[in-house]
Amino acid sequence: MVNSDAGPAVGPIEAKWPDVRRIAVLRGGGLGDLLFAVPAMAALRAAYPDAEIVLLGTELHRELFAGRPSPVTEVRPLPPYENVHEPAGKPFDAAEQQAWFDALKPVDLAVQLHGGGRNSNPFLRRLEPRYLVGARTPDAAEADRWLPFRYYQHEVLRALEVAGLAGARPVELEPSIAVTDADRAAADEVLEGLPEPLVVVHPGAGDPRRRWPAERFAEIAAKLAAGGRGVVVIGAPDERELVERVAGLAGPPVRALTSLSMSALVGVLDRCSAFAGNDSGPRHLAAAVGAPTVSVYWMGNVVNAGPLSRSRHRLLISWTANCPVCGVDCTREDLPRCEHDDSFVATVPVEDVLGELEELLAGR
Repeated sequence: MVNSDAGPAVGPIEAKWPDVRRIAVLRGGGLGDLLFAVPAMAALRAAYPDAEIVLLGTELHRELFAGRPSPVTEVRPLPPYENVHEPAGKPFDAAEQQAWFDALKPVDLAVQLHGGGRNSNPFLRRLEPRYLVGARTPDAAEADRWLPFRYYQHEVLRALEVAGLAGARPVELEPSIAVTDADRAAADEVLEGLPEPLVVVHPGAGDPRRRWPAERFAEIAAKLAAGGRGVVVIGAPDERELVERVAGLAGPPVRALTSLSMSALVGVLDRCSAFAGNDSGPRHLAAAVGAPTVSVYWMGNVVNAGPLSRSRHRLLISWTANCPVCGVDCTREDLPRCEHDDSFVATVPVEDVLGELEELLAGR
């Protein structure tokens, strides 16, 4: 039965289930992966306002939602679990896993936003939910309501379509994250002495093939700083070498920041007048707190993760279809990934990125 209430929809909006008091949402992965699921969780909150929504995610996700308004009641970090959550150096422990499942029960509705369901659907079934919705590949176990998983679909829209299977209509199409006074105070400490407007540069990305060359980021950082803008280069601790290289090539007064708390990161992104980066978690977080962004994307990632609007979010696309080293077709999901990590986005010119940044900074 399809819910016929008027309103926006991504796919069918099925009838809501009665007596749903506890919802478990599975969405692991990095910061960007989480943010793609935020509009779906907002839809679930609106559809089931009295239910607890428990995000099954990571410590990083818990850190982001701590102390700020969100659709989520709580975050339960996933245990190490084969093909679902595999943190480096953490063994799989059957007793630990069972205790984790037992502590979460009872669950009325399980929402699978973690891929095609081959491993995540059986994982959620261990919670013994009354209802399960999600996407599935042909070889995955069925959910109570499901949609076919096809790789090339925008992650936000896929998650919203899954939420629609549970009767949840969209209330937002782009992720949003609330900014707190604590975030702003943390940003004030690390940005002291920098002029405004502030430009934040993030040269990293989880997949090295998505990284625009460090020298290009350094060039735009230097030019923006020479024009009187405050410029910071940010990154996680494991990106320190890259961040310091970009800041070093750009030269003073460009500042490197690699030890930001999550609260400080949110505050810094909230303060910036423009963000420049690759397709990465910090880029998606910048957009979610309202910062204008200029992003360098490989064409395939635009389909799954590109910004939807263009007034505040500008996109420079590399149309590289084959690995620059071995020539393998990179657009086909049925082919294994080649071993090369060379950039797929190096064809994007500096002047194009700089031009978009200047337009945003000029308010155009």
